[in-house]
Amino acid sequence: MIHPKTVQTTAAVAAHYDDLDAFYREIWGDHVHHGYWVTGRETPPEAAVALIEFLADHLNLAPDLDVMDIGCGYGATARYLAQTRDVRMTGFTVSAAQAAYAATKPVPGVDIRVQDWLTNGLPDACFDRAYSIESSEHMPDKQRFFDEAFRTLRPGGLLGVYAWLSKTDPRPWEVRHLLEPICREGRLPSMGDEADYAAMAEHAGFEIQGQADISDRVRKTWWICLKRVAGKIVSDDRYRRFLLQRSAENRIFALTLVRLLVAYRTHSMRYCLLVYRKPAGAGEGNRTLLASLEG
Repeated sequence: MIHPKTVQTTAAVAAHYDDLDAFYREIWGDHVHHGYWVTGRETPPEAAVALIEFLADHLNLAPDLDVMDIGCGYGATARYLAQTRDVRMTGFTVSAAQAAYAATKPVPGVDIRVQDWLTNGLPDACFDRAYSIESSEHMPDKQRFFDEAFRTLRPGGLLGVYAWLSKTDPRPWEVRHLLEPICREGRLPSMGDEADYAAMAEHAGFEIQGQADISDRVRKTWWICLKRVAGKIVSDDRYRRFLLQRSAENRIFALTLVRLLVAYRTHSMRYCLLVYRKPAGAGEGNRTLLASLEG
């Protein structure tokens, strides 16, 4: 597990997204996550939806399921799944700015809350499915992230996690120049590898359903973001003022975009879909586990 030189708290994560709220929506759009390119010719919005569909298919989302979006951002994924898969969605975000924006786009069956997942206060076994899209990285206590997912899922329920992961045994220069700064600048309390996540999930009680490394299918996201940021710096004085504002602690994230692109190019970082299953209760039988997911 890689840890940043300075401690990153949940409050720092919330401040990061509140501070960069307008910039995130202008650069990323409502879906604050990677895109998934199959042909390479998809538009960014198409790629963003493809990432959601890839997840939904591997969680076997069906009508009338209760689904939790852990770290829901602006609620765009929750809204999309409620409308296309006819599921009931609950989303948690620690960013008041994100929740306020989500409230401007209400959709039946979608409930977005400003709430820390690690202290969610939900009853046991209240969801059929749960997922985290690039939010587990922001959890100060990743074991509790898994423990709470296990507790709140019903027996037989599935947890899907899209995660930024470190390669196994990164070299010192990769940690020093890429992975540690990405954690520190991106407000990640830690970054694990696939084995770390598997160990925490199994400790919580989950069975490993499968995994898919889709790093090569998503890394185009960072080229697009860098080009958009560069264009905004040239054309929009707000971006130049923000980058020159010394009191703006999160302005460093512009540099992090470059580090992320290099980290994917050098395979120092991986982007994976990890799927875990809460074992079925007595009398429900056992399902065959998948060794891997089709990429």
